[in-house]
Order: sequence, then structure tokens, then C-alpha cells
Amino acid sequence: MNLLKSIFISIFMMSAMAGAGYSMWMLLDGGSSGAWGGALLATGPFVVVISWIMLSKQVARTSEHLSTLGVLGACGSLLAIWDSLAHNNTLVAPLIAIFGCIGFIAYSYWYSKFNRTPSLVLRVGKQLPSFKVRSTKGLMISSESFIGKPTVLIFYRGNWCPLCMAQIKELAGHYQALNDLGVRVALISPQPHTNTINLAKKFGVNFDFLADIGNVAARTLGIDISHGVPAGMQMMGYDSDSVMPTVIITDSNGKILWTHETDNYRVRPEPETYFEVLRENGVVPQKSPAFSFAK
Repeated sequence: MNLLKSIFISIFMMSAMAGAGYSMWMLLDGGSSGAWGGALLATGPFVVVISWIMLSKQVARTSEHLSTLGVLGACGSLLAIWDSLAHNNTLVAPLIAIFGCIGFIAYSYWYSKFNRTPSLVLRVGKQLPSFKVRSTKGLMISSESFIGKPTVLIFYRGNWCPLCMAQIKELAGHYQALNDLGVRVALISPQPHTNTINLAKKFGVNFDFLADIGNVAARTLGIDISHGVPAGMQMMGYDSDSVMPTVIITDSNGKILWTHETDNYRVRPEPETYFEVLRENGVVPQKSPAFSFAK
């Protein structure tokens, strides 16, 4: 099933962009405004939103189902079908619209969800299981090295994932507040080690940027996913298997205080949630200031 999802997202993204581009070209070339406008409405908004997320890397989370895009896709499909039937126009436009609408529904309700079972070893109140990851200096370090400071561990999919990059970017914006409170941040991904090194250089903050070689740590924690990387990314050095985005917060003794195991890769916790967890568990002072969100 995950292999099918991996293939689906690569094909659907390229097809949606091609469909939106072709619909736009037909409109400009004098094609039926109803039919081709409907086809563009069914494909264009999704392409624009996803492209913006991918290029800007400013969006760390979205709504669960992106309902507005779904409504636009349905309206565009109905418009394209009605216009083609009413005026005996080409069936290509409604076919593109229907493909875009059905593809979006599959993306929103099927592809985006992991159908994950909560990890059996990540339990609040229990010790963080032992695992090893590689630092940017090439050293293998144990999870026991996190003991001594409260720690926010974020397992992310890789540099290829724009929501992961935005999630790291917004947390890096609160580096000083976290550092002043003595909170350690560990960012862990099964991506190639060189990618992790480049990411650390890009942000330039004193977080632990760590590579989970072979996805071993993710499997140890029960948060790995087979074929979690879109088909074709292997040409850029990524493995097919990945990790489901997960946040774990531990106290200075390595005890798990809170976890967030999202079942939708686009639904992730807000950064201030981490601060609230640390404060509620007495890890940081109750009167500590909340995060300030610089735009």
C-alpha cells in the first residue's frame, strides 16, 4: 500500500501540473471558458498551493483535509461537465477536471494519512528507548547523551519535505528562548548524512542535527514507514523508507513527558505547544515567557 502511495504522489503531482498548464493554455487560445475554466478550477488551486508550500517552505502545517481546495475541485468538475454536455464541447476538459478532483480527494483522504498505530515503546512516564544516530561530525551518539537537559526530539522526513523544513525553520526562530531555558533540540532524519550537514549549516543554530542511518532509530521507536519517500527521490540519494513525523519531549532524566504521533503528514503541533508541555511538567519556570513568533 505504501509503495502505491509513493508512486501515486509522484504521478499525481506531475499530472495535476500538466493538466492545469494545458487548461490555462487552452483558455488563452480561445477554448470554451466554461469547460476549460472548470478544468483549471479543478486542478489549478491545488497546484498553486502545493507549489507555494514547496517553494516558500513557510507553511509547517495545513488543515486536515484542505476543504476549500476540495470544494473548488468539485465545482470546477461540475462546470466543465455541464459546459461540455450543454454545448457539445470536447470531453478532454471534463476528464482533466474529474481526474484533478478525484486525485485531490485521494491525496487529501488517503495519501496524506499514515493509518499509523501509536508506538508501543513511546509511553509518557517511561524512559526514552535507547538508540544511536550520527552527528554532523560523523560520530555515533546514543540517546542516553540527551540525559542532563530537557529535550525536544523531532523526527522529520528529510530536506525534500517542505513542511518538515518549515517546521524546523519556525523552531529555529525560537532558538534563543529554548537555549535560555536550557532546552536541547534534536532533529533526526533518515536522510543521507550530507543532507543533514547541509541543513545544519543552513540554519546555523546550536541544535543537534542528526542522521538516522538506515532508519534504525525510527524502527526502534516504532515510527518508521516503508516506501515513505515519493517515487523518484531515490535518484537524489534518498532511501525508499522514511519516518513518520514525530515529536517527543523528555525531561532531564530521559523520561518521556509528551509525544505527538501525527496520522497526517500535514498536521503538526504549533511550537508554543512544546513550551506549554515543558512548563506544565515543571521542566521550565511557570513564569517563563511564551515564544514570540517572528514572521
